[in-house]
Amino acid sequence: MNYKLMLRTLGRTLQVEALCILVPLVVALGYREDPRPFLYTVVLTGALGTLLSRLKAKPDFFPREGFAVVGLIWLAMSLFGALPFWFSGEFASYTDCFFEVVSGFTTTGGSILTEVESLPHGILFWRSFASWIGGMGVLIFTLAFLPKVGGRTQVLVQAESPGPVASKLVPKTAMSSRILYCIYIVFTAAETIALRIAGMPWFDAITTTFATVCTGGLSVRNLSIASYNLPACEIIITVFMLLCSLNFAVFFLVITGRLRQALGSDELKFFLLAVVLAVVVVFGNILPLYDTAGHAFRDAWFQVASIVSTTGFATTDFALWPVLPQFVLLLLMFLGGCAGSTAGGIKASRVLLMFRCAHRSLRRLIHPRAVKVVKLDGKPVDEDTLNTAFVFFLCFMAVLGLGCLIVCLDGFSLTTSFTATLACLSNTGPGLESVGPMGNFSAFSHLSKWVLSLAMLIGRLEVFPILILLLPSTWRKD
Repeated sequence: MNYKLMLRTLGRTLQVEALCILVPLVVALGYREDPRPFLYTVVLTGALGTLLSRLKAKPDFFPREGFAVVGLIWLAMSLFGALPFWFSGEFASYTDCFFEVVSGFTTTGGSILTEVESLPHGILFWRSFASWIGGMGVLIFTLAFLPKVGGRTQVLVQAESPGPVASKLVPKTAMSSRILYCIYIVFTAAETIALRIAGMPWFDAITTTFATVCTGGLSVRNLSIASYNLPACEIIITVFMLLCSLNFAVFFLVITGRLRQALGSDELKFFLLAVVLAVVVVFGNILPLYDTAGHAFRDAWFQVASIVSTTGFATTDFALWPVLPQFVLLLLMFLGGCAGSTAGGIKASRVLLMFRCAHRSLRRLIHPRAVKVVKLDGKPVDEDTLNTAFVFFLCFMAVLGLGCLIVCLDGFSLTTSFTATLACLSNTGPGLESVGPMGNFSAFSHLSKWVLSLAMLIGRLEVFPILILLLPSTWRKD
């Protein structure tokens, strides 16, 4: 293990985090609020980051170091990112601070706060801005703007990127990171302007956009998007939630004039089909609850987009809907968005690959000598990738089961405990019953909050980096 290079990479990332915390510091000063929570955090995080970044190390990153350092970086970022909340005195415990910032960085959107609107603007801004940073990925952000962290940077990107396959848009990793962030920033600017034109205040438009393009869902209002009662804003947010749950490589193909290739994506077709079918089923079942079909369709479309993109915004309390639409939303929590997006969940590409593997296995039972290759976008998928997809699914379900088992110790109903764990692991945010869109996670014990925080990190990092940290062989000397 190249510990020095791992610590150096950690240091550079902490430096980036310290720079990012300067932004909410400026916001706090602009609203004439106490800047000390951010100032203290910047000093502590920046000092440790500078100290670690000065370590001399050989630039040799291999998969073991790559996966391990990604897990350590996200843990460290969360531990230090919780300090502004802790120093502000607005939270009851450091556990609550850690849960809230992990929910932000992992773009989960679950909260322990029962009352949001009374918080200082600087704290609210940091909740949303942390989501925006975590949406594209902490290390991708670092590689985009501070590329010389040393080592094989593609190993780091592979360890952090969502989906079964990590690919670069262009040969250079740093340039790929910059392209991704350029698309990300364009979406952010476009939605902010659109929401402001639609009637949302500037501060709300900015923070809501941060929470939308990262598919994070942390709102600055107690009733989430429902509090604005602006149908135009709901439509804008719905569109951007769906856009940001697509593979960002699709947008790169469109920009570079390869529209046919972009639209030919198997994952894109599968994902959009799932969204359309879910909207139809939900709309048909909730229609009797509404006065007009237009209102019912808008809520169905919004909530399906919110859950499948794992954003977690709400315009209505879907925990009060009939059982069938609730079950559809539950399935969408598992599915999540596309690979290479800011969304969570298992990912549409993995689900599609597992369906095609199952179809191949069934055909082999009928035709044992038939040679059938699983393809994605017309290209054969190697057996290692297919095996990894199934291993991911197995680990995902194992973590879900173990996490739910521990959370059940708090004595809540099975629906609350299960959907709370699933919502955190899939980075969706709201679940059902006590953790529904109008509820929160404040009633859980400290143990459950730490377990759910770990589930959020495991889900955001696609299971493997955090689990690899727990393997004794990871830390053995070669």
